[in-house]
Amino acid sequence: MEIPFSKETVNEVLQKMHIPHVGNATIRQTVALSEELEKITGQEFVHLEMGSPGLPASQIGIEAQKKALDSGVAQKYPNISGIAPLKKQASRFVKAFLNVDINPEGCIPTVGSMMGTFASFIVTNHLDEKKDTILFINPGFSVQPLQANVLGYKKDMFDVYDFRGKKLKEELERHLAKGNIAAILYSNPNNPTWVCFTEEELQYIGELATKYDTVVIEDLAYLGMDSRKYIGKPFEAPYQSTVAHYTDNYMLMLSASKIFSYAGERVATVAISDKLFNRVYPHLEKTLGMDTLGRAFIFTVLYTLSSGVCHSAQCALAAMYEAACDGKLDFVTENREYARRAALLKEVFLKNGFHIVYDKDLDQDVSDGFFFTIGRKGFSGDDLLAELIHYGISAISLRTTGSEQQGLRVCTSMLRDEHFPMLDERLRIFNEKYPLDK
Repeated sequence: MEIPFSKETVNEVLQKMHIPHVGNATIRQTVALSEELEKITGQEFVHLEMGSPGLPASQIGIEAQKKALDSGVAQKYPNISGIAPLKKQASRFVKAFLNVDINPEGCIPTVGSMMGTFASFIVTNHLDEKKDTILFINPGFSVQPLQANVLGYKKDMFDVYDFRGKKLKEELERHLAKGNIAAILYSNPNNPTWVCFTEEELQYIGELATKYDTVVIEDLAYLGMDSRKYIGKPFEAPYQSTVAHYTDNYMLMLSASKIFSYAGERVATVAISDKLFNRVYPHLEKTLGMDTLGRAFIFTVLYTLSSGVCHSAQCALAAMYEAACDGKLDFVTENREYARRAALLKEVFLKNGFHIVYDKDLDQDVSDGFFFTIGRKGFSGDDLLAELIHYGISAISLRTTGSEQQGLRVCTSMLRDEHFPMLDERLRIFNEKYPLDK
């Protein structure tokens, strides 16, 4: 079947999958939609929707996990708070690449950062009976507000697009002054925009979190992937930017999925500041039966969610952390491949009349990396996605990420070099139907 696909073909698949409009589809639904259209049309899609690692998993982790399985760990429950080697190496890793001191007891494995944020929402919503709301600095990973919905928690949010620099401080304080914010969530670098908060902005967030006694849940899934600076030398500056330099009220999400391309084993670490881990909350004891945040997080929340994390995967993560800290695994350089792909992708889209939606970190261009955002004059994000599907191009609408801007999230991870000329040709055909001067 030639490109563009007929409306009848696309609509038939949408109806079959019970998707009223492709702009409303979840990421997984969009993947399923594009895969079904590939089967029907015989045309390969340019997949820009799925944020799955596009690099090989770390061999160091694989070998360590094999060794652990051969040693018999599969028959043994792991310690629910994490095996000792992982906790030790996670603490080293945080020091080596963030220059932050966290005791090993506060470094706790979770079944991916998805579980890390879910568990963090639960524990922070039980700290103070007056604080029952999660504040999302949007745009963000669409599943995280869904987690709050599943838990029945209240949400507050704002789009960071118009609130950078001092405006971020003012807008954040406006929300925190209500007195109901239990936790603040954001990713840095940001999914989907690749916006990176400056040190000044992180200082604002940290100082306000202290002032209003709220917890910052900082998602560092893409640690080290701001291509404008190289943080790959362990225990040497520059380090990953983090709110942990400006407050003690933080929980850091460290995901093996993107850092080490180890997504399939679903393993991550939540690193909790020493002061927050050991802080006593009377209301927490009433509701979850444990008086300190750290104990409640581990022995109540994680216990009820999974009773721990895959034993052999913990061994793998411990080995990868150790190799990175010892300078034997340069994950930062390995992940620069995403920046190369992003630069090529941006060139193709800009050449064909698209624009970058979230294009600046104050006075700097956003860096190249795992994600970026595109828009097209005359199209809403939902309508642009609905049209590009006919050209064998799939992405996700920014609306589903909490953005108030019009456009799409583009992920670089699944691209191969042969996809760039394919995309260029399909956008050329798109432009024949929708010229910018029309």
